[in-house]
Amino acid sequence: MDLTGRTMVITGAGRGTGRALAIRAGRLGARVLVSARGPEAARRTAAEITADSGAEAEGLACDISDPAAVREFAAEVAARTDRVDVLVNNGARYLHGADLLGGDDEAIVDTIASGATGTVLITRHLLPLLRASAAADVVNLVSSVGELRNHRSASHPAYYAAKAAQSGFSDVLSARLRPEGIRVIALYPPDFDDADPLGPDWDTASRTADDVLTAQSVTDCVLFAIGQPRDCFIRSFYFEQR
Repeated sequence: MDLTGRTMVITGAGRGTGRALAIRAGRLGARVLVSARGPEAARRTAAEITADSGAEAEGLACDISDPAAVREFAAEVAARTDRVDVLVNNGARYLHGADLLGGDDEAIVDTIASGATGTVLITRHLLPLLRASAAADVVNLVSSVGELRNHRSASHPAYYAAKAAQSGFSDVLSARLRPEGIRVIALYPPDFDDADPLGPDWDTASRTADDVLTAQSVTDCVLFAIGQPRDCFIRSFYFEQR
C-alpha cells in the first residue's frame, strides 16, 4: 500500500494505537499531522515518525474535550495543508469502573466530552479540508463497548455512553457523506494487545486464532479500509470476541 501524497490527521497519537498507526502511515509515505493533549507527546511522536521513515510529520497539541482547543487545532491544520485525505478519530479518555457512582463528575464529563463531543467537533471543523480532498476517509476508532447490548467490559457507564455516541455519529455520517464520495469507517475492537511498532516484537508477534487481538491487526484493518477503491464503502469492522 502506498500513501505517498496523502495527508493524514490522527488524534490521540501521543501513545498507543494512534501512535502506532501514525508510524505505519509514515512508513507508507503519508504526510502525518498528529495530535495529543500534551504538546510534548505530540511532538515526540512526530519526531519518531520522521526518524523512522523520513516522512514529513508534525505534532500539535489538542485537548479534544475543549471546543476552543479543537477550533485552534483545526485552524493550525488548515494553515499547514489545503486538504485532509484521512482523518482518524482515535483520541478519547478511558474511564474504568462498572459502578456509576465511581469516578467524579469531572472525570465523567471529560470522558464523554473527549470521546463523543471531541469526535463530532474534530470532524466538523476539518470537514472543509476533507471536502477539498479527491478521496477522503474518516476513520473512527470506537470500541466493542459501542456495540448494541455489549455488556462485557468493566468500563464505566460514561465510557459506554461516549462510545455509543461515536457509533451513532459514524453511522449517520457515513450515509450523509457518501453522496460526496467521503467514506466514514468505524472500528469496534475489543480489548487488544498494544504494541510498539518501533519495538523488536512488532513483526514477530503471534497472531493466531488462539491469540488476543493485536494492535498490528487493528491498524491493518484501518490501512486496508482506506486502501480500497472508491466504490468500496466499508462502513464498519466488528471483531469476534474470544
